[in-house]
Amino acid sequence: MKQEDRNTAHELKRRLGDKLKVLDMRLFGSRARGEGDDTSDMDVFVELEEVTREIKNAVSDTAWEVGLEKTIHISALVFSKDEIENSPLRSSPIVRAILREGIRI
Repeated sequence: MKQEDRNTAHELKRRLGDKLKVLDMRLFGSRARGEGDDTSDMDVFVELEEVTREIKNAVSDTAWEVGLEKTIHISALVFSKDEIENSPLRSSPIVRAILREGIRI
C-alpha cells in the first residue's frame, strides 16, 4: 500500500473516531494491494457499535470530506458489530475476504 493511501485512511479513521466509536476499520481492494492508480477509489470497511441511517450518513459525509481534500473517492462499507457477528452477513464472501485480507487501520 502506498504511504499516501495509508495516511488518507488514518485521517478518515481519526475523523470518524471524533464522532463515532469505530471498532474496526480496514482498507481493501486495489489500493490496499498497492495496485490502485490515481483513478482508483479507496475501499474501506468500517465496523461500528451500532449503525443507523444518521450514522451511515455521518460516515458517508466524512468519507466525502476526506476524499475531497485528498482528491480521491472513498467508498465505505459500514456495518454494526451485531451484523458482523450475528447475521448472515458474517458468512458473506466479501466480508470474510475483507476480514481475512483487509489491512487494519
